[in-house]
Amino acid sequence: MHDSKNSSNLFFSQIFTVHLKTSESIRLDVYLSEILNTSRSQVEALIKKDRVFYDNKLIQKGGLKVEEGGVIGILELEDDIKKQHKEVDFDIEILYEDDDILILNKPPNLIIHDAPSHKEVTLVDWLKSRGFCLSTLSGEERYGIVHRLDKDTSGVIVIAKSNFAHQSLANQLKDRSMGRYYLAIIEGGLKESVCVECHLGRNPKNRLKMSKLDVAKYPNARYAKTLFTPLLDAKIGAGALQLIGAQLFTGRTHQIRAHLESISRHIISDPIYGHCKKLSNIPGRIMLHAFILYLIHPKTKTPLLFKAPIFNDMLEYMQQNFNKDCIDVLLDKDPHTFLSL
Repeated sequence: MHDSKNSSNLFFSQIFTVHLKTSESIRLDVYLSEILNTSRSQVEALIKKDRVFYDNKLIQKGGLKVEEGGVIGILELEDDIKKQHKEVDFDIEILYEDDDILILNKPPNLIIHDAPSHKEVTLVDWLKSRGFCLSTLSGEERYGIVHRLDKDTSGVIVIAKSNFAHQSLANQLKDRSMGRYYLAIIEGGLKESVCVECHLGRNPKNRLKMSKLDVAKYPNARYAKTLFTPLLDAKIGAGALQLIGAQLFTGRTHQIRAHLESISRHIISDPIYGHCKKLSNIPGRIMLHAFILYLIHPKTKTPLLFKAPIFNDMLEYMQQNFNKDCIDVLLDKDPHTFLSL
C-alpha cells in the first residue's frame, strides 16, 4: 500500500475495502468523507499530504472514481508523529475500557482535538501519549473521537478504539440509541420539566453562538431536541439557582446552552450565552457536566450505561449553594433513574 521510497518511514496504515450501495462508481473524496465521518476538505488535506492510496497507487486527486471491491489505504508517517509530539503532564480517569471502546471522565479546561485557533495539549494528545490503539475514521487529528465536549465542559466521553466500533457508535448517534444526560447549574430555575425542540444554527449576529432559527429562512439550521428537568433548588439565601438535568436527543454544537437561552435561562459561568455577573463567587468555568452516557456495545450489542463523577470545582459550588444531604442522595441514585425522570 505504499511506494518504496516511503516504506522505511511508514508508521501506520489503515485499509478500507470499497462497498457501494449501487453499481455506479463514486468519487474517492465523497466515499472517504462518508466512511470517515468527516468533511471533504479534510479528505483533500490527507490526499495533499500523500496519505491516500487506491489499489496500491498514490492518489493525487479526490475526484478519482472508486468501484466496488477497490482498496483504499490511509497512511501516517513516523516523522510526522514525532513532529506532533507534545508534553502531556496530566492524567484522565478511565471509567471503562475493552478492546473496542474507552470511556473517560474528561476534566474541564481540556480541548478535545487540535484546531488552527489553539495549540495547547488536547485529549487526543493524551490518548496518543498513553499509546492507545484508536480508530482513524475521523482523520489524523481526531483519532478515536466520535463526539465532542466543549473545552470547559467536563464529564463522560466515549472513544473508539477500532474503526468497527467508531462506525457503530456514529450510527448510534444518528439513530439516537446512544445518548447523554448532563447536570447544569442555572440562574432562574424551571417550575417543571420542559422539552425544547427547534432548529439551531450559527447566530447571524454573533458567530460564536448557536441560536434558534427559522429553518425556512436558514435551511442549514439543524433540528435539535433537549429535555430539561429541575432537580434541586438552592438553599435559602443562595439566590435563584437551580440544579437541572438535561437529556440530549440530538447532538448539536452548544445545544444545551442555546436551548436554555431560547427559554431565557443560562448556565452559571457561561461567558458566551450569559455570565450572570450579579452573582458572587462565580466559578472559573461553565457549570456543565456530562453525567451519564448510554450506548450499545459495538461488538456484544449489550446496553451499557456509565456515570462520571463530578469534579471538585463544580461539586464544591454545589455544596456551597445546595443542601449537601440532598446532593449526596441525588448523586448516589441509580443512573437509570435520571433517564426516566
